[in-house]
Amino acid sequence: MGTRKLGVKSAHRNAMLANMISSLIKHKRIETTLARAKEARSLAEKMISLAKEGSLHSRRQALTFLKDKDAVAELFEKVGPRFADRDGGYTRVIKLGQRRGDGASMAILEIIE
Repeated sequence: MGTRKLGVKSAHRNAMLANMISSLIKHKRIETTLARAKEARSLAEKMISLAKEGSLHSRRQALTFLKDKDAVAELFEKVGPRFADRDGGYTRVIKLGQRRGDGASMAILEIIE
C-alpha cells in the first residue's frame, strides 16, 4: 500500500510528519486533517515503541527522525514508560467533520491516557 503522499514532495512530507509527531508528544493531542492524522498515527506508534525499548540505539533512531531533543527526551522519560505493559494502540484518531474553508475532513490525533 505504501504511504500517503499528502500532496507534497517527500522531503516536505517527512519534515511535516516529524513536526506533527513532535507536537503530539509535547501537547498530547493535535488537530489536523484526517489523512495526515492517519499517516502520523503509524509513525507515532513506531516512536512510542522505540521509547518502550529505552536503549541508546532506539533513542538515537528517534532523534534521527524527530530532530527535536526536547520531544525525544519527553518521549523516552514520560510517554514510553507509561505504555510499558501495552502492546500497541497508543494513539487514537477522532473524526471532527468538515473544515469550513475547503471542506477537508478534520480529525484529532491524541495519545491515549
